[in-house]
Amino acid sequence: MRLDSLVPAAILAVLSLACQKAVIAPKPAPVASQAESQNSAPQLLQAQSIGAIQEYVDDPEVMKILSPKQAEIRATFDLPLCACPTGLFRGRNGEENLLGYWVTDIMRARASMILGKPVKFAMTNSGGLRANLPAGQLKVSDIYGVMPFENELVTIEMTGQEVMDAITQGILHRGSEPSSGVKLVLSGTVDKPDFLMTWDDGTAIRPEETVTVATTDYLYNGGDSIPALKKGRRPFTTGVSMRQMLLDACAELAKAGKPLAAPALGRYNIPQELYTAAREHKLGH
Repeated sequence: MRLDSLVPAAILAVLSLACQKAVIAPKPAPVASQAESQNSAPQLLQAQSIGAIQEYVDDPEVMKILSPKQAEIRATFDLPLCACPTGLFRGRNGEENLLGYWVTDIMRARASMILGKPVKFAMTNSGGLRANLPAGQLKVSDIYGVMPFENELVTIEMTGQEVMDAITQGILHRGSEPSSGVKLVLSGTVDKPDFLMTWDDGTAIRPEETVTVATTDYLYNGGDSIPALKKGRRPFTTGVSMRQMLLDACAELAKAGKPLAAPALGRYNIPQELYTAAREHKLGH
C-alpha cells in the first residue's frame, strides 16, 4: 500500500464537513407561458455563507464518523520514512535552496524512469515548497508539510534558449527558482548582470537544441511568472503527484538503508548584492 493511500479520503471526509460554501439557487416561480419564459431572465438568490464547522463538531453522530478518520490521519502522518541527518532547507537571504535542489533532482529521475529516456532539466517553484525538512527521522507528515498541494509532475520539450530563459525569469522574479541539470554563475553589476549557464556536466547549453524538461502542472499552466515554461511543447502529464513522488523517494532510501543526503552546494552561484537586487526587482534595470 502506498504511504499516502489512506490520507486523501480521510482528509476529504473532514474538509467536506468543515468549510464554508456559497449557495446560489433560482427563486421558485409560477408556471409561465412559453412566451413569458422566453422573455424572462432567471432570478438568483443572493450568495449565502453557510458555517459548517461548529454545527457538525457538536453533532455526536457526525463525530462518530470523524473521530476514526482523525485517528487514521494521525496514524498515517506518523509513519516513519527515512533518516535525514542534516535536514534540508529552502535557504534564506541568498543561501542555496538545497530542499529545492533535492526535489528537482527527484523530478528529473522520476520523469526519466517514466519516459524511459533522459530528462535534461527540471524546475519547480520555491513558493510551492511550504516547509523545510527537519534533521532526524522523517515522517509522512514532514513531506505533507513540504508539499501540501495536489500538483502533478509533467514533462515538456523546450529549446536550450527556453531553458535559459526560464532560469533567468526565475531569478528576476524571486531571486532564483530551484532546478536540476544546470549550473549558473551570476556576475556583473546590478545594472548589467551577466548570466553564465551550462549543463551540470559543464557543457554549453546550445540555444537551438531540444531537450526534455520536467516541471509541475502549475508552472506549465502559467503559474508563478515563469512564462518560458508555458512555451513547452508536447506536454505529458505523468499522473504522479509531486507529494507521492517525494514519499516514494524517501521509501526507496529507507528500503536501501540509506539516509537522505543534502545535494552538493554550488549549483547556483549568485552574489548577495545581485540576489538582493533581483528580490527587489531591480536587477538589470
